[in-house]
Formats: sequence, structure tokens, C-alpha cells
Amino acid sequence: MIIVMERHASPDQVFQVEERLKERGFQVHRSEGVERIIIGAIGERTPAIIEAFESMTGVEKVVPIVQPFKLASREFQSGATVVRVGESSIGDGNLQIIAGPCAVESREKYLQVAQTVKEQGATMLRGGAFKPRTSPYSFQGLEEEGLEILAEARALTGLPVITEVMDPRMIETVSRYVDVLQVGARNMQNFFLLRELGKIDKPVLLKRGPSATIEEWIMAAEYIISSGNPRVILCERGIRTFEQYTRNTLDLSAVPLVKQLTHLPIIVDPSHGTGKWKLVEPMAMAAVGAGCDGVMVEVHQSPSEALSDGPQSLTPDNFGKMVRRLRSMERALNSM
Repeated sequence: MIIVMERHASPDQVFQVEERLKERGFQVHRSEGVERIIIGAIGERTPAIIEAFESMTGVEKVVPIVQPFKLASREFQSGATVVRVGESSIGDGNLQIIAGPCAVESREKYLQVAQTVKEQGATMLRGGAFKPRTSPYSFQGLEEEGLEILAEARALTGLPVITEVMDPRMIETVSRYVDVLQVGARNMQNFFLLRELGKIDKPVLLKRGPSATIEEWIMAAEYIISSGNPRVILCERGIRTFEQYTRNTLDLSAVPLVKQLTHLPIIVDPSHGTGKWKLVEPMAMAAVGAGCDGVMVEVHQSPSEALSDGPQSLTPDNFGKMVRRLRSMERALNSM
């Protein structure tokens, strides 16, 4: 349930409500807005409990939350969450364009493509240092050496860096090098990993699992938020269906749905969503039309030679063309 405090409720009145909630076994989360303080209470509620808190001094109203996800819901927070990443923000109405190769293959190659995508209009960099692959014989990433290269690319370009973390034991190490920690689709329901990411002071990018419903995806975000980290960014990257012409089926209906159901920002990954580079630009434009806060695409100097996901990677020239079209579309939508 949500307890909305009166406009001029005193700090002592807020404290009394929070203490009473804790005494009754509720998990308490405070959200301080411009005019009011809202207290989220996670636990078992009854009509009698609602009445008891409504009668407390300083309480304006008590609102039950009907969704299974509590802290991520629009009921808990009506305004959109804006996640600050370096000098940029995700969720503030400006489109973020995140680009880079699927995997960090070498220092020379990554620094080259990082500088190139920045010049073409990227606002953040992506790249995998740890690569979970279906086959144990495929390229698995450069691991900590890859993290060092990512940090060097950030210093070179001034752009924030996103990379995937797979193991709770690696969270501290990965956090030292990058700005955003990504939870890959395979780990969306790795609840121990999610809880540990809830304890850090860095943004987390949560990809949707290949067979996850929207509710399951948001509930995964709830694990992170309820563990103490509200800086969660959702990423739609396609789900598995019976369709065989694309790698996945990119579910763009998730974008407006997430906006209606939650206050969290959402970006779209059309590279993994389609698996075909020729579909990346049109689906990225469709994602912007649907209202996403950003797109994340894979870019490689020579996709045919890429060690991972070459068929879905854009060349730098094609990436530049896409960015120009996305920015034109963004301006047109903002002028409406």
C-alpha cells in the first residue's frame, strides 16, 4: 500500500508512520516529491490496517496497490524515474543512443569503433567483456582485460559505458570500470544476482528474458528496487515465438505498456530483437515512435569478421545514417 502524507506533514509525523509500519512487519520505502512525501509499505494489508494508518496525524490518504509489483508501479510513483548516467539521463524525454560491438575483441578495435560511433552521434557505449554463449567453444570475452578497455574508451570519448555482469561475485569488479551494469536476458530471473545489484549505487539495465511475460520482467526489476537500488532501466530485446525469419520477435507493445504500468525508463535493442542488420534501423525508428527512452544497437567495423553477432551488427556508415533519421524523427515527434 501507499501512504500519502499531507503537504505540510512534519518530519516527526513521517517518522511515526514509518515506525508503526515497521512494528507491523512492513518493508518501508520513502519517496520524497516536491510537495509531498509518499511512503511505500510492502507487506500484508487488511482493511483494519488501512483504517489505522488513515487515522494517523499527518496522513492524507492510504492507497492499496493492486499490481503484484509495488515499488515499480505507477501507483507508487506517478512521475517518471530519470536515471542519471554520467552527464546523460535516461527517461528525461531525450533519446539516448547506445552503440558498440557485441564483444570487446581487442583494444585497438574497440577504441576505434568507440571513437567512430561517438562521432556518428552515439551518447553511450556498449560492449561485452563477459560473453555468455550457447556453445562453450565460442568466444567468451576478454573478461577483466575487456573491462579495462571499456574504461579506456570512456576516458577517450567521454561517453558512459554499459556492460553485462553475469556473476554476483563479479559485481564489485565490474562496478570499478563501467557506469551501468547490464543484466542479460539469460539472467533476468537470476534472483540472487538481482538482489546483489540492489545493493550497489550504480544504474542497472535489465533485459527482458526470451520467454518472459511483461509482468515477470517488471517483477525482476522489483527485486532490484526492493533491495535498495531504484536506478533500474528496462530493455526490450525481443522474445522467443514460433517465427523463424527473425532471431526473436521484437515486442514493441511492451514500450507503452511499461510506461503505463511503471515509472521506469525503457530502451529497445533492435539488434538482438531481430538478428538482422537490415531490420535494425526500421525497428529502431518504430521503437522511437512507440515512445522508448533510448535504443541500443551493435556496431562493428567489419561485421563479417565479428567474433560475436556479426549478422545483426551495423557498419559505422549505416549507424550514422540511422542516427540522423532517428534524430529527425525525435524532433518531429517533439514538435507535435
